[in-house]
Amino acid sequence: MRYRITFSKTDLMRFTSHLDLQRAWERTLRRAGLPLAYSQGFSPHPRINLASALPLGFSGENELLDAWLEQPLPVEEIQAALEKASPPGMQIQRVEVVDERAPALQTQVEASEYLITFLESLPDLDIHLDDLLSASSLPRSWRGKSYDLRPLVWELRRLPDDEGGCQRLYARLQAREGATARPEEVISALGADPANCHVHRQGLTFRA
Repeated sequence: MRYRITFSKTDLMRFTSHLDLQRAWERTLRRAGLPLAYSQGFSPHPRINLASALPLGFSGENELLDAWLEQPLPVEEIQAALEKASPPGMQIQRVEVVDERAPALQTQVEASEYLITFLESLPDLDIHLDDLLSASSLPRSWRGKSYDLRPLVWELRRLPDDEGGCQRLYARLQAREGATARPEEVISALGADPANCHVHRQGLTFRA
């Protein structure tokens, strides 16, 4: 049986790498006592599948993972077991049954939604934002390949400052394989230092 788990990766785990998060999930599923299914072959591994890697230093909610179990269990039982077994920084939001024939999660991701908080004030943020949005192209290079960032920025807008007076932005960025916009690039294009920002992924959108 295939189950989809929606979870949050809070600030306590935001410096956990994608690989370490995968391992944390394997441990959590085992601690929960769930009958985890394994792949076939010489080197069997747990059948779990994260939708999209969350970069080191980012927090996130509505993160998705598919896990295959050897036998069906009520989703309420699975969720309760996971909540007891999950480490600090990982919060289980919900569990649901998924069609075994559904495409792999990572092949269906279309965009990611982010909340960007500037920990240091960025003078003229609105001017920089207007300049970015009005640009016809934003040439960039990533791992030796040139590309245009601008069409990958689907939405970018100001939000009210947080309670501490920090400036905030909402960003919806394309996230398909071979066409992914990274929040750090957007922050740099605005003239800010990504190291002085907190990035929280609010969710993923999928192809219809």
